[in-house]
Amino acid sequence: MLVLLSALLWCFNQLVCDNAPCSAEWTPVFIVMEEIILRKMQEIIGWGESEADGIFSPGGSISNLYSVLVARYKRYPEIKTKGMAAIPDIILFVSEHSHYSVKKAAAVLGIGMDNVIVVKCDERGKMIPSELEENIIQVKKQGKVPFYVSATAGTTVYGAFDPLVHIADICEKYNLWMHVDAAWGGGLLLSRRHSHKLSGIERANSVTWNPHKLMGVPLQCSAFLVREKGLLQACNQLCAGYLFQPDKQYDTAYDTGDKAIQCGRHVDVFKLWLMWRAKGTRGFETLINRFLELAEYLYKELKTRKNYELVFDAEPELTNVCFWYIPPSLQKIPKGPEREKRLHQVAPKIKARMIEEGTTMVSYQPHGNHVNFFRMVFSNPATKKSDVDFLLEEIERLGKDL
Repeated sequence: MLVLLSALLWCFNQLVCDNAPCSAEWTPVFIVMEEIILRKMQEIIGWGESEADGIFSPGGSISNLYSVLVARYKRYPEIKTKGMAAIPDIILFVSEHSHYSVKKAAAVLGIGMDNVIVVKCDERGKMIPSELEENIIQVKKQGKVPFYVSATAGTTVYGAFDPLVHIADICEKYNLWMHVDAAWGGGLLLSRRHSHKLSGIERANSVTWNPHKLMGVPLQCSAFLVREKGLLQACNQLCAGYLFQPDKQYDTAYDTGDKAIQCGRHVDVFKLWLMWRAKGTRGFETLINRFLELAEYLYKELKTRKNYELVFDAEPELTNVCFWYIPPSLQKIPKGPEREKRLHQVAPKIKARMIEEGTTMVSYQPHGNHVNFFRMVFSNPATKKSDVDFLLEEIERLGKDL
């Protein structure tokens, strides 16, 4: 406890005295931390300091919900008082590889999942811009109002990055809100080697970025960032006089409670601020580059081993590597329905044996037209190339008799 209190006092001194004007009025230390970190993240995205805003939320799903909430308020501010009956049928667009949370947000906010259009992706898992535009035109012909597109920077399964520049062009053409769900891939913005994969993100209206993923911050730590300052406040504020008094003895700009859906919030920024202070941006960059190097190492190893097949033969864009283990018994069976049926059972059985023996763990899932495959994701700083070798050898040991 004493160590924590000392750290808090040190942080307060550094933040308030080094980064903000000191005054006799006390400013809530964690709110200053949040302000500074959000400003840094906005700068990295490519937004100006004075134009952007944001808040830390309880996970990427809630950050994505904020994006739909704010986008709807921006287009139809009367929604706040009059409800859905006052606005036309509005349509959201997501890719078929997007996170399910956008559909959930549509359900929670009364828009309805039927009003979320799923846009086709190429075989690498990227949204196809021409398909998006075709869907927008079709919706307009139906008399409905397209208003929001969620592009993904780092899909959950394939780790794919949607073509943000092309999507931004379409959103500008049709006056749609562009959100980028960079919950998984946002950390690449800290890497000079890999940040080009998010080119175009600076044109987004809002961004979800989860430091508890690629940056390794303990759960939970998710930032919702919006390019227009004041919009979050206008959308969510209720000006409860018993909490948000305008005559407080400090700058009430630091009263961020009315920006949030919640009232009470976790101090999620504290651990991120401490990590950033300790590692620095270059420290995060080194860590993230190492994860990508491990993914590339696994990809190359899989190509050299006869008992493995890649779900798609392309170098990983993120740290996701998707593959099948083919037991000797299946290598003699030609590709077709019977082989697929049997292959579908391989990953779950190997995973069960892994858990029983307690040696290692790796996730698996079906996806699209593909039967169950392994999905290896690198996000642990302790992982080494020797661990990758062990994983592949362990899969073979546990699955060779299947």
